[in-house]
Amino acid sequence: MNLFVLTGAGISAESGLGTFRDPGGLWRRFDPMRLATPEAFAAEPDEVHAFYNLRRRGVREAAPNAAHAALVRLEAGLAARGGHLFLCTQNVDDLHERAGARAVTHMHGELMRVRCTACGEGRPWPEDLSVETACPSCGRRGGMRPDVVWFGEVPLHLDAIADALDEADLFVAIGTSGAVYPAAGFVARVRGAGIPTHEINLAPSDTAGLFDAATYGPATRAVPAFVDGLLRETGGSTP
Repeated sequence: MNLFVLTGAGISAESGLGTFRDPGGLWRRFDPMRLATPEAFAAEPDEVHAFYNLRRRGVREAAPNAAHAALVRLEAGLAARGGHLFLCTQNVDDLHERAGARAVTHMHGELMRVRCTACGEGRPWPEDLSVETACPSCGRRGGMRPDVVWFGEVPLHLDAIADALDEADLFVAIGTSGAVYPAAGFVARVRGAGIPTHEINLAPSDTAGLFDAATYGPATRAVPAFVDGLLRETGGSTP
């Protein structure tokens, strides 16, 4: 089985990382058009850095939860059966990797990486950034930014994602709002190709009506139960 799993903020919420559009979410407390655009970075870099430093610290303090761990078991279980998991996340945290996932496609970039706007060099960076931070490669100050996709920028790895969607035997969306494109359009794409779909979420997403099946509840309970059931269906005991 080739399985495409798309994860969103809901899978990390129980690790203490705020979601975006729920009551009390990040976009209710901060204006994304002032903090998550290239224009905002050019106009108010100190404020943008302060926001992303806060988020980076939150990621450092968070730990993977049972839902992240279940997807690691799924990755290993499918591989043992000759299958493959394509794990695509809208999240910029590194909790999938810290849980043990071997291959994660970050379509919106990675908060624990930085990129220099002057020379284009990217690298891991778990610490704070400021306008005084010098690029280790070119030495320029003021151009180091979080290596994330801001509003108005093109998501990453779209060709690889498209290929994986076309090759999938099952599409599963976990903890996604169904409001952010192009990811929100994935379910319609695979449904049009006759690929079965399953939503796992705390509550129905904006695209819930397009899914063939759904499981609603906290990710730390719903995802492990789904993984256990799927591995049983594909043969053998769960890892």
